[in-house]
Amino acid sequence: MVIQTLIADDEVLARQKLRELLRKDSEIEIVGEAATGLEVLELVRTTTPQMLFLDVRMPGMDGFDVVRELSASKNIVMPHVIFSTAYDHYALRAFESRAVDYLLKPYTAERLHAAVERVREQILMTEHKAARNGMGEESGTGYPARIAFKSRGRILFLRVAEIRWIGAEENYVRITTGTEAHLLRETMSSIEEKLDPQMFLRVHRSAIVNLHFVKEVRTETQGEFAVLLTNGQKVAMSRSYHSRVRSLLESA
Repeated sequence: MVIQTLIADDEVLARQKLRELLRKDSEIEIVGEAATGLEVLELVRTTTPQMLFLDVRMPGMDGFDVVRELSASKNIVMPHVIFSTAYDHYALRAFESRAVDYLLKPYTAERLHAAVERVREQILMTEHKAARNGMGEESGTGYPARIAFKSRGRILFLRVAEIRWIGAEENYVRITTGTEAHLLRETMSSIEEKLDPQMFLRVHRSAIVNLHFVKEVRTETQGEFAVLLTNGQKVAMSRSYHSRVRSLLESA
């Protein structure tokens, strides 16, 4: 599978380095290079790349402006975007714009390869869904497959499907997977907006669960309710959510 790729960076040396690294992959075809946001828009229209390496800071339009323009156009097939920049503080914004990955300069060949593999996986997944549904394009849920956040000086990228439940803790939310937990300075409402409601369900004003990991809903003592996860963990459920959750689980 050949991935048609566009490189966008206002620095000539940065484009050259990336071009040399990408040419080591026989399944990548570089269809163009751009130094400004306007050049990116024009080349995406004329070459329809599947993968776009996009610098954040460029003359005129920055990388986020470019993504916004591409997303708003009905006549453009949106490429899989990998942001590339020397500034780490754009990472959260990059993933909110549905970027596949975020390369922090200077990056290694191994790190670049990992980013390309993520794009390759998404392309294969899209093709599989299209074949299964008999459609020419991916229907998609419109919700991100991963979320990015800072934790102990690192930027972590977490697959949404790995999240088992999310709980509120004062001004933070705790995201729990099967092996670890992460504390984010977010509200429950803001995190809920990023999650697919077909997969995640609010069971309490302080708790959201991933339905894929729900084993049962049970009645506790004194008429209280709880959601039992597949790993045996219990999450409190309020009465106001009980009827809705039970009907959803019974119909699943």
